[in-house]
Amino acid sequence: MTAADILAAYYRCPAGPGGLVSPADLDGQCGYFRFGADTVCYGRLSGGVPGERPNEASVDALEAVRADGQAARLPFDAGEVIDNLRMERYAGSWSAGRPARHEAFRRAYYYLRPALPVAIRRFLHKQYFRGWEELGFPAWPVDTTVERLHRRLLALTLQASGAAETPFIWFWPEGFQSCCVMTHDVETQAGLDACEWLMDLDEGFGMRSALVLIPERRYPLRPDMVRELLERGCEISIHDLNHDGNLFACREEFLRRVKRINYYGRLYGAKGFRSGAMYRNAEWYGNLEFAYDMSIPNVAHLEPQRGGCCTVMPYFIGDVLELPTTMTQDYTLFHVLGDYSIGLWKRQLGLMIEESGLANFNVHPDYLTSERATGTYKSLLIYLAELRAARKMWFALPGEVDTWWRQRSQMRLVVKEGGWRVEGAGSERARIAIAAVEGDTVRYSVA
Repeated sequence: MTAADILAAYYRCPAGPGGLVSPADLDGQCGYFRFGADTVCYGRLSGGVPGERPNEASVDALEAVRADGQAARLPFDAGEVIDNLRMERYAGSWSAGRPARHEAFRRAYYYLRPALPVAIRRFLHKQYFRGWEELGFPAWPVDTTVERLHRRLLALTLQASGAAETPFIWFWPEGFQSCCVMTHDVETQAGLDACEWLMDLDEGFGMRSALVLIPERRYPLRPDMVRELLERGCEISIHDLNHDGNLFACREEFLRRVKRINYYGRLYGAKGFRSGAMYRNAEWYGNLEFAYDMSIPNVAHLEPQRGGCCTVMPYFIGDVLELPTTMTQDYTLFHVLGDYSIGLWKRQLGLMIEESGLANFNVHPDYLTSERATGTYKSLLIYLAELRAARKMWFALPGEVDTWWRQRSQMRLVVKEGGWRVEGAGSERARIAIAAVEGDTVRYSVA
């Protein structure tokens, strides 16, 4: 995919006279470099030596961009860099990228986990995550590297052609500034028993949610039970196979398990998937028979598998739409950070709205067992209701986001009757926005 194709896919903007040109002779090893003072990239670089670590990204590729009146010439492959971030290639796969002692710890932990008291598990998690504050990349608590890259690349395209602005199809339906999705991973029988109560609570605040259910071993799951949950108006997704931490341990094991995972998806009519403990390898997603996945965190400093996709927008991995989990999980907030306020969530929501991104929550019924935790979640729902009233966010089920994003990916802007119009399925909900050059980036406005 060329750089121009990347911008057209992201913005759904019309083709313009300008463009972006990547080097044809890139070679050497991938590494870290900057694209402006605030943006760290990972990929191959022409005319410079990238660093081996994010803090060694000393070369600023933006200084090497050259415009010739028709196009801006980049010293790197924009598509490669964006894919490296979204696919977490900068971090390596989990099995190859983690030290052997971490792999041994993981196997021992999941073997002993059923017998470990909750207090011991919390202690082990805190020990495992020690030093996370020192990780500078991806940026905590929300990383928007991919969004900044697209803005900067679009600005270069417009400047190369002498244009000041361009229309594009806005990211969300009906002009909503951003989007919010509420999901609930159900990990134990106690969590399953609490689903009715949790759905009542959500509905009391006008929130519809998705239940992410484990199909084997953890608790008995029956088709009639799933039908009852669906009749309540929620959505069902599949959560791993048995949540033992081994789904992505090796390719052979993954292929064996994914057949059963896909079977349960068909059995329960589930369009979505999320892996256990957010273990993942996006390179293998071609074997998933689901419309969307929610296994990749935006920034994963406090997940067992570190990394992060560095974006707050949905994106396609082949035919699978990735809805990144962008909000800190409740277990992490309560039991790793020891925070029972909604301050961090509010900060993240502010960044999502500012960047027009997807706020994808994962709150477990299993961890809302104390009055303190329940009170925190109620405070979150109250705050979300305020955002909904102000039309700051589109509150949707993950399947609705999947439907919209697929429709938007097929829409196009055309000139009719002297103005721009959106054509394609779902276009009646689409809005036209303007991206205008502002320094080395662009700012958005929605008509």
